[in-house]
Amino acid sequence: MNVQYPVPLSGAKSSTLMWAQEHEVGAQALQQLRNIAALPWVHGVRVMPDVHLGKGATVGSVIAMKQAVSPAAVGVDIGCGMEGVLTSLTAADLPDDLSKIRSRIEAAVPVGFRAHEYPVSVRKLGLDRGWDTFWGSFSSLHDGVQDREKKAQQQMGSLGGGNHFIEVCLDDEDRVWLMLHSGSRNIGKELAERHMRIAKSLPHNADLPDRDLAVFLAGTREMDAYRRDLTWAQEYASRNRAVMLALVMQAVRESFEQPVRFEKPISCHHNYVAEETIDGLDLLVTRKGAIRAGLGDLGLIPGSMGTGSYVVRGLGSERSFYSASHGAGRRMSRNEAKRRYTVGDLIEQTAGVESRKDAGVLDELPAAYKDIESVIAAQSDLVEVVAHLKQVICVKG
Repeated sequence: MNVQYPVPLSGAKSSTLMWAQEHEVGAQALQQLRNIAALPWVHGVRVMPDVHLGKGATVGSVIAMKQAVSPAAVGVDIGCGMEGVLTSLTAADLPDDLSKIRSRIEAAVPVGFRAHEYPVSVRKLGLDRGWDTFWGSFSSLHDGVQDREKKAQQQMGSLGGGNHFIEVCLDDEDRVWLMLHSGSRNIGKELAERHMRIAKSLPHNADLPDRDLAVFLAGTREMDAYRRDLTWAQEYASRNRAVMLALVMQAVRESFEQPVRFEKPISCHHNYVAEETIDGLDLLVTRKGAIRAGLGDLGLIPGSMGTGSYVVRGLGSERSFYSASHGAGRRMSRNEAKRRYTVGDLIEQTAGVESRKDAGVLDELPAAYKDIESVIAAQSDLVEVVAHLKQVICVKG
């Protein structure tokens, strides 16, 4: 049956439109969305096709608020997002054995809990703009994180774990792309958790249906402090991806005898807050697991470590609050994936991809994620496909 999207969420107290059917979404996630829509500051909620349960706020949600913002609606990985770039290489340039390229990338970019032994020399990478001002503002961040500056500097240009990745991909024309997914590392997490605790303690949040949805209100010192730290962490995430991409580009250059050229990178946050005009109102728009898809905006929507990704261009849909999905979205929890599948399943589902094939990434196997093709099809009114990518190398923490 063909469904015309969007569809309204039943029982929602404010305008809530979904690019998914309710029977496809877990009951807990649906209740979470209704809880969000019931907040008195919410103008409207938009739900992307990759929607699934999150901590506090639902992953795949776009929340437009009046004079308020919920830290949980951003999440702990502030500024998490994607970076991608088209190279001058083609499939014919790639060696049969891709393990050496993967090893070069892993040597250049720390993964998992690892960090650089010394801060990356951004000037040697040609990324020398604004760093002194950026790091100079560290001392103004939330009390208690000032002793984390060295760690934050060493983690700049590192991947992390979970669903974060670095990939070498081929598009349908056999052109080689580089793509990566990461965020604000431990410093973003620390800032987010500190502000979430503060928000829960404020009197105006005492009677909320879910205390994880606690908000800060405009005009308060708590809101000002959160917006300051949020903006800094979003910039950290963006700079982190830029440094990583430069390191990966360098590793790829060193893997080939011929010169390798790179186009202008595509970059997009998918856990962030922005001031935007929605329905003629100036609102604070939070995207948690969603990208901005304004008219002409380029974005990246990844699938899983075995199913490929999409480069898209926004169609400027007002009904979606100018948004689209951030990926395929999980169809089961990490623990469930580990219970249901084996390393053998992982190996089978990532056949043809040079990647880890061990129990440490079992919860990231393709079967744990929704079908990316269906997710893209459900938002045909939100984005147009620019390129379909299939990974040949996938690096994970």
